[in-house]
Amino acid sequence: MQVDLKFLLLLAAFVVFVALVLYLGGLSVRRVCFKIIAELEEAGAFSAARAIPIQDERKNVFRVGTGNIRPKALNVLLADQIVVRTGNGNYYLNRDALARMKAGLKAGGRPKDPAGT
Repeated sequence: MQVDLKFLLLLAAFVVFVALVLYLGGLSVRRVCFKIIAELEEAGAFSAARAIPIQDERKNVFRVGTGNIRPKALNVLLADQIVVRTGNGNYYLNRDALARMKAGLKAGGRPKDPAGT
C-alpha cells in the first residue's frame, strides 16, 4: 500500500507540473499578443494601406535556448482574425475583431471568436 500511495502522489505531482508549464506558456503567448497589438496600434496600422512589417525573429542572438514565442503569438492573432496579413507580408489590425476582443476582456469573460460563433 505504501508504494501505491507514493506512485499516486508522484503521478499527481507530475500532472500538476505539466499543467503549470502549459499555463505559464499560455500566459507568455498572451503577453506577446498584447505587445504585437500595441505595436500595430502605435503605428496606426488599421488598414492594408497603413500595414507595417512585424518582426517575428529573435532580436538578440545571445538568448540561446529560449523559445521564440513571437511567431506563435502572431499565428494566434492571425487565426483569430485580429491581425490581417497583406499580400506583401505586412500586417494590420482588424478594428472589428479588436473591438470584440477588448469588449470581451472588459466584461471579464473570455473574448468571443471573430466569426461570432
